[in-house]
Amino acid sequence: MSSHQVLAGFHAVTARLRHAPSSIKELYVEASRRDKRMQSLIAQAQAAGLRTHPVPVERLDGLARGVRHQGVVALAEANTLATDVDEVLDQLESKGEAPLLLILDGVTDPHNLGACLRTADAAGVHAVIAPRDRAVGLGSTVQRVACGAADTVPYIMVTNLARTMRQLKERDIWLVGTDDEAEGNLYSVDARRPMAWVMGAEGEGMRRLTRETCDELVTIPMAGSVESLNVSVASAVCLYESVRQRFPR
Repeated sequence: MSSHQVLAGFHAVTARLRHAPSSIKELYVEASRRDKRMQSLIAQAQAAGLRTHPVPVERLDGLARGVRHQGVVALAEANTLATDVDEVLDQLESKGEAPLLLILDGVTDPHNLGACLRTADAAGVHAVIAPRDRAVGLGSTVQRVACGAADTVPYIMVTNLARTMRQLKERDIWLVGTDDEAEGNLYSVDARRPMAWVMGAEGEGMRRLTRETCDELVTIPMAGSVESLNVSVASAVCLYESVRQRFPR
């Protein structure tokens, strides 16, 4: 079991059932739960040729390892997405599609990462990039909060973030970072071009080298009394400016 990825909660499990049902090896459900939502999940699993195992809630608690499971836990093979930035860019180039990337520098909270992945999926982001040494991995909490987005958006952890950013620039990806001290704001950005939004963790922000490697720094206009936004909210604001410009109505 230790070699399998643990998916806990309805969103994470149903998303995997939709996108890659054959990757699920074991599916456990709370034996005492027979409500409509559970019955729907069991029917979806049966339609995919999977058998569910009714078990006591204590068994689910042990499998989920502290993650809120809502009465459903699956053991699955890791879903195969692109694991290399060049792979993502080569695929987009072959389609003639302008890349939209999200770079997260220093996001270590799994709830924040899960929320960022969920927004990235909704906004059509092609990959989320993070440094291997200062970021959280795709654990069960991230999977649950992401509501299935961890199965659809490549999350690429790199050894040297600044070097990866320079390589993106060599491939004509425009890097736009958010910084409270910047002169321009995000609405001045041409977000239709191949680009990456670069976000720092709440509080610390981006590291110095990450900031210096950006092509452009902008602020998020703040009209109230709070000084900053949560990184997942800030990411959503910026990404949806890209959506607005790329898909005008």
